[in-house]
Amino acid sequence: MNFSKTLIAWYLQNKRSLPWRETTNPYFIWLSEIILQQTRVAQGKPYYEAFLQRFPTVQDLAFATEEEVLKLWQGLGYYSRARNLHATAKYIVTELQGKFPNTYTDLLSLKGVGEYTAAAIASFAYNEPVAVVDGNVFRVLARIYGLESDIAQATTKKEFQKLAQELLPIDKAALFNQAIMEFGALQCVPKNPDCTICVFQSSCYAYQKKRVDELPFKSKKIKISHRYFYYLVLRDAANHFVMLKREEKGIWHNLYEFTLLEYDQKPLLKEMVSHIQEQYPVKEIIVKNEKELLHKLSHQHLHIHFIEVVLNTKIENAISLERALQLPMPIVIHNFIASNYL
Repeated sequence: MNFSKTLIAWYLQNKRSLPWRETTNPYFIWLSEIILQQTRVAQGKPYYEAFLQRFPTVQDLAFATEEEVLKLWQGLGYYSRARNLHATAKYIVTELQGKFPNTYTDLLSLKGVGEYTAAAIASFAYNEPVAVVDGNVFRVLARIYGLESDIAQATTKKEFQKLAQELLPIDKAALFNQAIMEFGALQCVPKNPDCTICVFQSSCYAYQKKRVDELPFKSKKIKISHRYFYYLVLRDAANHFVMLKREEKGIWHNLYEFTLLEYDQKPLLKEMVSHIQEQYPVKEIIVKNEKELLHKLSHQHLHIHFIEVVLNTKIENAISLERALQLPMPIVIHNFIASNYL
């Protein structure tokens, strides 16, 4: 089986037209790779285009405020990516005179750039012969070559990296890396792939052994924690709201939110109302969603309620709705504002 030749031929016939594939500009490629971490192409593409329109060069991104960057990122989740993106842009402009590192090894020194991202940028921008290994590559290689090692184990990455590197044509690094990832995204998909039209059907270990659903093998389930968020939407007669910057580390760091009461289990609503009445000069309390809103993150589920608290006094440091909407905030809060106050 000439794996790389067959794979590249498939890619040239089936690839999607994506803007970051039409360039070797390392800034564009880096931006696309950071956006596409933990994000599907359909969701990430509009963000990529918006970022390039607002920040056409790495210098433009470096000179932006973090608030601007986070606002543009709003809705993509995993906000540490945006903060790392901004920090790296500043580092490239101030420490590297605006020039991107042009080798895999040097790219690894950038904040937020791991082995996969460094390999992607090195190969796509500079055609450096470094194989990429992401979830798509794990799946394709495990199924076709019958690799049964547990991909949850760190040592397994080396096994897959070694094989991918051996299969990589030295003079076609960018093409091969794009091809194997696209094959995993379009053909060798996680569930119910159409193996009847696969170019590797006759040589695929998983297909021949009827083990497509079993490979790649991954142990250990992620333990999900549950958190109960009760947002107090404090507003006064002038329709000004209290928005607070979330400064502790963890989810939504440096994003803005309403006043939050957090619990590790669901509290009694009576106790909640009593607490609010004790703390604030209340004119009216309105529970905006009787049924909790479940917001799922990778390792935790947030059970969210919004309680509007209208106060009978003017609130110091409260802001207008227009100003609130300019702030970067979790998408769940943005959606709440949009559906209740716009």
